[in-house]
Amino acid sequence: MTKPLFKDVAEAEAYLKEKFGVNESYDFGILHTHLFKFPVLLVYINGLIDGPTLTELMTGTLKCPPEEDLDQNEIMSHYFPYYSITEYDSREKWIAALLSGQVTFILENGSVYTIDVRSYPGRTPEEPDNEKVVRGSRDGFTENIVLNTALIRRRIRDTNLRFELHQISSMSKMDIAISYIKGVANEENLKLIRKRLKNIKHDGFTMSDKALEEWLFVQGFHPMPFVRFTERPDIAAAHLLEGHILLVVDTSPSVIIVPTTLFHHLQHAEEYRQAPAIGTLVRSIRFFGVFFSLFLLPFWYLMSKHPELLPNALDFLGPNEKSAIPLLLQIIFADIGIEFLRLAAIHTPTPLSTAMGIIAALVIGQMAVDVGLFVSEVILYTAITAIFTFAIPSYELSIATKIFRMFILIGTAILGVNGFFIATVCLIWYICSLKPLNVPYLWPLIPFYPRAFARILIRFPMPTNAKRPYITRSPVRDRSK
Repeated sequence: MTKPLFKDVAEAEAYLKEKFGVNESYDFGILHTHLFKFPVLLVYINGLIDGPTLTELMTGTLKCPPEEDLDQNEIMSHYFPYYSITEYDSREKWIAALLSGQVTFILENGSVYTIDVRSYPGRTPEEPDNEKVVRGSRDGFTENIVLNTALIRRRIRDTNLRFELHQISSMSKMDIAISYIKGVANEENLKLIRKRLKNIKHDGFTMSDKALEEWLFVQGFHPMPFVRFTERPDIAAAHLLEGHILLVVDTSPSVIIVPTTLFHHLQHAEEYRQAPAIGTLVRSIRFFGVFFSLFLLPFWYLMSKHPELLPNALDFLGPNEKSAIPLLLQIIFADIGIEFLRLAAIHTPTPLSTAMGIIAALVIGQMAVDVGLFVSEVILYTAITAIFTFAIPSYELSIATKIFRMFILIGTAILGVNGFFIATVCLIWYICSLKPLNVPYLWPLIPFYPRAFARILIRFPMPTNAKRPYITRSPVRDRSK
């Protein structure tokens, strides 16, 4: 038994009213009641508790008290043995538990107990829109950290699976679980993540996982994603088995996977739901799509401005009609226009989004060509490039690709052929310089690891892909034992 936090119930009530205000928050509940023959102060946050369960428990206290001669502290453990009952010796820890949804009982002697009858508002697991598959599981993460950890635990039934809970920020008290398999994950990476979490000094993380990425990995103004986000429990579980570490953030329907490289953002669950040959084909098409989404528009612009570089077989490239607007501005305006279309589709109600797409594609696009604002080839190649960009599984990487494409395009416009290659070399140098969590971003291409790079290009059958990635630095690399 710990030392009581208050002298009596009156002091506790005055403390709570000072903290939460008197009649200022409708969801803050404070009630004088009885636990059998003992007066108690019941405190809770309405909306975060399971009301029917609490009502049923309190109704049971209207019956005759237990025959045993128990004091008020003993009666708590006697009557609530299965509800994660906790006694507190710190007011800060107790307030954090109260605000997270636990129900508080304050006894006559000032002792404070909580029981866990939380029921967070949220939705049921459903397939995420961003990571759909033709075949495979249809469940996805929700905004409830307890449910998310359960979805992972269901797939990895091992006693070494850990969910290490941390609370960060001074006001939001955000719950974050570091998930890993003990003995498989690298301890140095775990120590580094724990240290960075401990050093975070901020008032709140309302943007949850994205804000955490920027704090942990000092993303700054880098356009490239330093972590991988996933809303699928099967993908999260697969990475845990490879030795990766997950960060599960409460209120976020996605989890963070570290360490990752560029090629992690180009993989999709569909590749592993098909035969190895089909998965390899799909992956190859995606890699080609990423390449063309980055270089198609700048290369077409370069050939349009320097037709003497074209071989006879490709002399059809380049616009035949004239326009009052320079070709570079046409490409930039068309690319920005597609981005506006994407933003409008996000903010447009679903029943209207189809009609809006038809208007943008057929009416605006065709009319822009007819009145001479754009040449038809600009619309064609911009649309093809947009399709290639949409084929990138990672939304964060697709946005970064647009920025890099514009960089290469402007470099080509300024310096011609030299600008195209200089911009490309600068881009490769920049990506090679990134090392989030001390992992080269282009591994296993740079530095080159032939076997690992072969696994990137080819989707090998499961029995032959039994090694954990080198970048995880797992102490146990062999998965077949």
